[in-house]
Amino acid sequence: MAHIVLTFDDNRLAGALFGQYDEHLAILEQKLKLDAAARGNQVEIRGDPVAAEQARRALDSLYDRLQSGFEVDRKDVEGAIRMAIAQDDQLDLPTMEKKGRMSLAQISTRRRTIHARTPTQDAYIRALERAELVFGVGPAGTGKTYLAVAYAAQLLERGTVDRIVLSRPAVEAGERLGFLPGDMKEKVDPYLRPLYDALYDMIPAEKVERALAAGAIEIAPLAFMRGRTLANAAVILDEAQNTTSMQMKMFLTRLGENARMVVTGDPSQVDLPPGQVSGLVEALRVLKDVQNVVTVRFQAADVVRHPLVQAIVEAYEGDATRRRPGGSAPASD
Repeated sequence: MAHIVLTFDDNRLAGALFGQYDEHLAILEQKLKLDAAARGNQVEIRGDPVAAEQARRALDSLYDRLQSGFEVDRKDVEGAIRMAIAQDDQLDLPTMEKKGRMSLAQISTRRRTIHARTPTQDAYIRALERAELVFGVGPAGTGKTYLAVAYAAQLLERGTVDRIVLSRPAVEAGERLGFLPGDMKEKVDPYLRPLYDALYDMIPAEKVERALAAGAIEIAPLAFMRGRTLANAAVILDEAQNTTSMQMKMFLTRLGENARMVVTGDPSQVDLPPGQVSGLVEALRVLKDVQNVVTVRFQAADVVRHPLVQAIVEAYEGDATRRRPGGSAPASD
């Protein structure tokens, strides 16, 4: 059993670190199977030596965040724990230094700053910073689309790009919606709502509306992308698993000078007609060895929504594995 005592100089920040009624320490206890007791601006940690060290790194990281003026909530605590565990798992990620202080990748705009909450999110943000074309693939709830839009908003705000171009295939998820009323923007808006939600989180609503009117943020249905060259732009294609091979090739070849392109999707949720090959699945295979193309794969463990979402994703993945030819069900206890 290890016994670690941590002291935090600022009593106010220590209170925010421990959480109301020490709820953040309770999360540490639950996730790392140890005891954590607060006394004033100190916390005593007792438990397995590895878990105690992980708790120390997680608390140090969260305290650094509070000192920088950011708030800390339950999701941040869970994310810091994931990152601390990842250090001991020696994952091959840019931020991982064994036993060192954690340096989490982040995306910042004037309105808010987002920190990576899983090791894969950390790798994804760093891939967005260094690569011109990034594929973010994996299950729902992992933040792949939200982080892509946030990064595009950061580039626009800093003047690195002149505009954001958002695109998504208008494919119904197993439903028949019929003809939608309105002009082109009004017809595709329902399909692009998740992208709008992320934009409004990063940029004040009135600025988003002005940018839309001025063309600095553009809604570009996939069908209308042909023949264009997108330069000085942050371009995002969401729900890319529902593109055809031809659509995907057409979209990827729109990349122009000083442009960044992010393609997100979940290959397990293809809504194309039976027998039609997903353009995303094909692109991941064809482009796997192309320089400056980075693919980041999210797993069920990266789900940052409600904990039940992670359990649902894992259950579906397990069922798919059992049904796959050659797959086998796990042995019963």
